[in-house]
Amino acid sequence: MDWFVVHTFSGYENTVKRGLEDRIKSQALEEQFGEVLVPSEQVSERRGKKTVKTTRKFFPGYIFVEMDLTKESWHLVKNTPKVTGFLGGNTPRPVPPAEMSRMLGVSQGTIPKEEEAAPSPDIVYAVGESVRVKSGAFANFVGEVEEVNDDKRKIWLSVSIFGRPTRVEVDFTEVEPAA
Repeated sequence: MDWFVVHTFSGYENTVKRGLEDRIKSQALEEQFGEVLVPSEQVSERRGKKTVKTTRKFFPGYIFVEMDLTKESWHLVKNTPKVTGFLGGNTPRPVPPAEMSRMLGVSQGTIPKEEEAAPSPDIVYAVGESVRVKSGAFANFVGEVEEVNDDKRKIWLSVSIFGRPTRVEVDFTEVEPAA
């Protein structure tokens, strides 16, 4: 079996996956299909003062289907609701095995359980780096990072207020790298 990329309506990837799996069972074509995969990862985001776990899709609008490409299997996938077609059109090409093994390693999560509990920031800040405050009382101020606390997800900055350096504590989500 080879892996193929199927284009779906954006936001309906999981619906298409469930629909395709149901159609495979109802048509008794399990021997022609393997796994149906929506490449995604669990991430922790800060929204205000709360930490929320969400699922982030690597390729919105696409799913991966492991299958033997026959006319019957092609039509089954193509005629699934919310599927717009295969990547490659009417003659889809399989994803190279090296690319797919890399994708499977990323999407199936090789992170140990201890690391999943601690939310990790998308951007790592270093002492001495210039950052711009995006929100809060000090919005649009540019400052230099003096201290970083990854556990509390806080940064202490030195910003210039009325010409004097002032130490300010902000959350990771309130700053971005200065351009």
